[in-house]
Amino acid sequence: MIPRIHKRGQRTLGLLYYLYGPGKFEEHTDPHLVASWDSNAPDPGRDQSATLKQLQQLLDQPLENIDASERPKKHVWHVSVRNAAEDRILSDQEWGDIARRMVAAAGIDDPELGTGCRWAAVRHADDHIHIVATLVREDGYKPDLNHDAARVQAQARTLEAELGLRRLSKGDGTAAQRPTSAERHKAKRLGRERTAREELRETVRRAVAGASGEEEFFDRLAAAGLLVRKRAAPSGDLLGYKVALPEDRNKDGEPVFYPGARLAPDLSLPRIRERWSAGALDQSSAIAAPASRAAAGGPAGARRRTASAAWQAVLIVEHGPDTVAAAHIAAAGEVLDALAMTSAAHTRHALREAAAVFERASRSHVRAERGHDRGLRQAARDLVHGGPALGRGEDGASTAMAIDMLFFLVTTVGHWHAKKSHAQQAAAAHQAAQHLRTAYQSASIPSLGALQQRGRHLSRGMLHRQAVLLHHALPELAEQVIAEPGWYALAATLADTEAAGHDPAALLAHAASRRELGTAVSVSDVLVWRLRRTADLPADASEATPLAPDAQTPDRRAAGRAPRRPAPRRGRS
Repeated sequence: MIPRIHKRGQRTLGLLYYLYGPGKFEEHTDPHLVASWDSNAPDPGRDQSATLKQLQQLLDQPLENIDASERPKKHVWHVSVRNAAEDRILSDQEWGDIARRMVAAAGIDDPELGTGCRWAAVRHADDHIHIVATLVREDGYKPDLNHDAARVQAQARTLEAELGLRRLSKGDGTAAQRPTSAERHKAKRLGRERTAREELRETVRRAVAGASGEEEFFDRLAAAGLLVRKRAAPSGDLLGYKVALPEDRNKDGEPVFYPGARLAPDLSLPRIRERWSAGALDQSSAIAAPASRAAAGGPAGARRRTASAAWQAVLIVEHGPDTVAAAHIAAAGEVLDALAMTSAAHTRHALREAAAVFERASRSHVRAERGHDRGLRQAARDLVHGGPALGRGEDGASTAMAIDMLFFLVTTVGHWHAKKSHAQQAAAAHQAAQHLRTAYQSASIPSLGALQQRGRHLSRGMLHRQAVLLHHALPELAEQVIAEPGWYALAATLADTEAAGHDPAALLAHAASRRELGTAVSVSDVLVWRLRRTADLPADASEATPLAPDAQTPDRRAAGRAPRRPAPRRGRS
């Protein structure tokens, strides 16, 4: 249930004409009263003898009891109360009870004392009502409406529980502004799935992701096809910007512009500048990674560096100062936007959904201390400049690796917000994690399938050796891992790490010690990507170094079977 207090007005009759009229897009059906201050107000919707003028005069009559100089300039209070689309349709009686409790919570009326302002609740749709009130009581008293928004929101949470409606989390004022009903109806009329505000928000977020300064940011906005207007001071200093979709026009045929701050609190120009103030990012698209053929440039290299940056960010969000953690959380949003922007078709939708949902988790009242998040912001830049992934081969496998690491980062962010009672942000992070899980499943099937085939063709002795190693390194997880379908891929990866000159037992113990295995659907999958990233192995099995001939003899009878302990010798009696 979402109560929304609108701007105060001065024309009661004008508002009533709208509430009882057809609506801007013929969306109003059967307008009628469901409740009023005395339960006896005339209803122009159901009573043919009642008029809107009569209802307006009754609502505004208390204004006549005070001097004109004492009347508030804007005396019309207006709140709409809307249910979620999946909620059941409430009866008029239920909506009437909701209206009475909302005006009581706001301070408009006091049902127990029988004193208060005059008000009326109009229903013209199944899912919401409008309440209009006059902000002067009959005795001339003006109600105290400080914090009325917070009070009606609290009442909404109580009503949700009592009526069995969708339970919304308490907000903290850091969410992006929702599209208005007029914007939603306009999008529907034009056959668009999203409103102009939502499309602009996503486009601006993508333009910010990994950008190194204003020039690049505005170039990206223009390249995305947006109309951009900049606001400058008399000195010529740039103060702000606003953007519009070329096809989004008002009734006069002019573009409808939105300032950055109206899209989201962190998309104003001053807040965007904070990301750039802590130092420039490397302008190269292939930077700062161990030199190897697996960490080369292009989409695959960018994704491997993203996986490494996400992995480091997990520890910082878990153990770092709140201000530094907040910076990494915000930068994680840039990485998700950049990955969605450059993803292959089979993962694009899920990654876009993850980025869109995580946007709510990227902001809180904990002010980010920028600069420490440079690794993630550089990863976002590398993804953008590394180019789009084809979704197969090394870049497809490295995409699965990056998504896997980002899943754990986003899950950690959800835990961080939950500990601080940031309910909306925690819920958004967990929802984003589910979208990442979907994207991972699409991205990992080809690459893990190849690794599993590689593992199935290991010799009996090699598989037995890897099982022994697993039991020694991770005794509490070994049986679970061996029972998973991904065990063969892990066995092949352990063999690859040893062939590359690493100590597989040490790497395995290190990979398993790094948190969040409990949330993994497949522990073996997680260990595969952690090992291949840590050991700098190619993510794609086809690019891995061929194993020694004695490791490649197919023998599946004992594939992955845990070693049996030798039977104890019997002593002589």
